[in-house]
Amino acid sequence: MSNSRRVIFSILASLILVAALSALSPAVGNAQTASTTQTASPLSVSGKITSVAKNSFTLAVGGSQTSAGQHFAQAPETKSMTFMIDKNTTLEGKLKVNANAEVTYREDNGKNIAISVKVTP
Repeated sequence: MSNSRRVIFSILASLILVAALSALSPAVGNAQTASTTQTASPLSVSGKITSVAKNSFTLAVGGSQTSAGQHFAQAPETKSMTFMIDKNTTLEGKLKVNANAEVTYREDNGKNIAISVKVTP
């Protein structure tokens, strides 16, 4: 009788362990998805266009505010940012050197991909 109780106890303990691990796995997967979604949120910046190419343009950013969601940070000095333009980029106005632009973009494999560009003279 003692051996059969041990076997039943072992089986029940194993089933409880498997159930607990199964319940934990989806929670870990959802946490990873949430962190990926947060890093993929669009960013925005404004500045003066310094160069224009076929599939990209460069913006001088400085003395203006850049934002990531609701967080704003003052840019202390001028820096140059290059943005790639793809088939999904929406352009409002014409890209030309010395024009001001507001750019909403995302980072993808270390490159800035423009989502939308609003150019003002």
